[in-house]
Amino acid sequence: MTTISSAGTAAGSGAGILDREHTIAKAGFNRWMVPPAALCIHLCIGMAYGFSVFWLPLSRAIGLTAPKACPDMSLWQELFTTTCDWKVASLGWMYTLFFVLLGVSAAIWGGWLERAGPRKAGVVAALCWGGGLLIGAFGVYVHQLWIMWLGAGVIGGVGLGLGYISPVSTLVKWFPDRRGMATGMAIMGFGGGAMIGAPLANLLINYFKTPTDVGVWKTFAAMGVIYFIFMMIGAFSYRVSPTGWQPEGWTPPSEKKSMISEHHVHLDNAHKTPQFWLIWWVLCLNVSAGIGVIGMASPMLQEIFAGKLIGLPDLKFGALSAEQRTAIAAISAGFAGLLSLFNIGGRFFWASLSDYIGRKNTYYVFFVLGIALYALAPTFAAMGSKLLFVLGFGIILSMYGGGFATVPAYLADMFGTQFVGAIHGRLLTAWSTAGIIGPVVVNYIREFQLAAGVPRDQLYNTTMYILCAMLAAGFICNYLIRPVDPKWYMSSDELAKIQASGAKNASVVQSGSFGIGKGGLDVRSGLFWLFVGIPLAWGVYKTLESAAKIF
Repeated sequence: MTTISSAGTAAGSGAGILDREHTIAKAGFNRWMVPPAALCIHLCIGMAYGFSVFWLPLSRAIGLTAPKACPDMSLWQELFTTTCDWKVASLGWMYTLFFVLLGVSAAIWGGWLERAGPRKAGVVAALCWGGGLLIGAFGVYVHQLWIMWLGAGVIGGVGLGLGYISPVSTLVKWFPDRRGMATGMAIMGFGGGAMIGAPLANLLINYFKTPTDVGVWKTFAAMGVIYFIFMMIGAFSYRVSPTGWQPEGWTPPSEKKSMISEHHVHLDNAHKTPQFWLIWWVLCLNVSAGIGVIGMASPMLQEIFAGKLIGLPDLKFGALSAEQRTAIAAISAGFAGLLSLFNIGGRFFWASLSDYIGRKNTYYVFFVLGIALYALAPTFAAMGSKLLFVLGFGIILSMYGGGFATVPAYLADMFGTQFVGAIHGRLLTAWSTAGIIGPVVVNYIREFQLAAGVPRDQLYNTTMYILCAMLAAGFICNYLIRPVDPKWYMSSDELAKIQASGAKNASVVQSGSFGIGKGGLDVRSGLFWLFVGIPLAWGVYKTLESAAKIF
C-alpha cells in the first residue's frame, strides 16, 4: 500500500545534524530507545518541582547563620538589593514563573517543534534549562534576585515548556498501539525529577558550603552543567518514525468503537472545536485540585495530626514546642516525598490503563474516585488514621500525575497525530491556569478559616468539599466530550502536502514496519534504560527512606 507522503531515508542532502530529516529512523532501529531519551530530558526539567530545597539557604545567603532581614523592603527593592536577604515568599515566585512560562512557551513554540523535530527542540530546551541555571547561579553570586528570576525562572521556564512537549508527538507516533503507556513513561520523568534533584541539591549544597558561603550558587552551576549534558544525550538520541510506519502486525482500532480518530485536525483549527476546550477544562480542574494539595502537603499533615506524628496523640499543633515542631516538620517532608512517588507511579499506571479502558473512562475514574477521597479526607483525619489519610492523598496525587500523562493520548485520539505535540502545547495553558487557581483556593481558604478561629486540625475540611465541587465540574466536561465533527478533518491532499513538506529531499516510502521497532528491549536499549533507571531508583530509595519516618 503506497503512502500519502514522503519520509524514510536518513538525512537528505543539506540536512543539518539538528534537522528533523537527519533524525528519521532507519531499518533496525528499536522504538524502545525513544522513551529513555525522553526521560533524560524530563528527569532534568522535573527538578522545577524540587526548587523549594533552595529557599531556606537562599533566605540567609548574606546573614549565613540567620536571615539578614529588612522588614520594610518592597518586592521591587528586593529585586535589586545587595545588602538584605530575600524572603522565602519572594523566592517562591519562581514556581509561578516556571509553570506560567512552561505553558506559554509550549503554546507559542509547539507548532515550530512539529516542523523542527524533537532533536532541535531538545537541544534548545537543554540550552535554556542548563543555561538558565548558570545565569541563576550568577544572580545568586552577585545577590541580584532579578537576575536569578530571569535566568532560572524565565529562560529556564522556556526550557521547561520545550523540553516537556519535545517527545510527545514523537512517542505517540512510535507507539500507536500503546499511546498512553508511551507518554506515561516519558511524562513520569517530570514527576520524578524532584526525587532525584532535591536530594542531589542537598548533597551539593552541603559539599560546597563554607563559613562564608551557603553553597547555592555553586550548586546551581554544577546542576546546570549536569542537566545540560543529560538533556543533550536525550536530544541526540531522539529518532522520528518514517511517514507511513506502523508496528508490524498491528491493526488500528475501529474508530466507532474506540473514539480514536483515523483522521487529523490542523493545529489552526483544533482550538476552534468544543473538544479542545472541554479537554482543557478537564485537565485544568483535575490539576487545580491536585496542585493545591501538593503546595500544602507538609503543613496539612502537621496541622491535622500534630502530636500524633511523634507519639503524643493528645497534643494539638498550637501546644507543640519549637523542638517538637521541628521533629514533625522533618516527618511531614517524608509525606511530601511520598506524594511525589505516587505522582510518578500514577503517570505510568493510569496512562497505561487508559490504553485498555479508554481515555474518557480513565478521566471518569479520576473524577469519581477523587470526589470520594476528598470527601472522606476529613473523616480520615477525625479518625486519626495516618495510614488512610496518607494512602487517600497518595491515590489523589497518582491521579493528578495520571491526568498529565493521559491527556496527550486523549488529544491524539480526538485530533489525530499530525499536530498532537503542538495541540498539547496549547492545552498546557490549562496547567498554567491551574497553577494559579489551585494554590489560591487552598491557601486563601486556609487563611480565612484561621482568621475565623477554626481549629487547625479542621482547617482543610471546607477546602476538601470545594475541591470535590471542582472535580464534579470536571466530570461534566468529560461527559460532554464527543468525537470531533468531520468538518474539521484535513483532506488527504492537505495532509499529504503537509507531510511532504516535513520530509525534504526524502524518498517516497511504503507504509509498513520497514524493519523498525521489532520486538521489545535489546541490549542497546536495555543499557539506555539502565542509564536513566539508576538515578531514578536512587531517587525512589531516598524518598522511601524519608517517608518511612511518618509511620
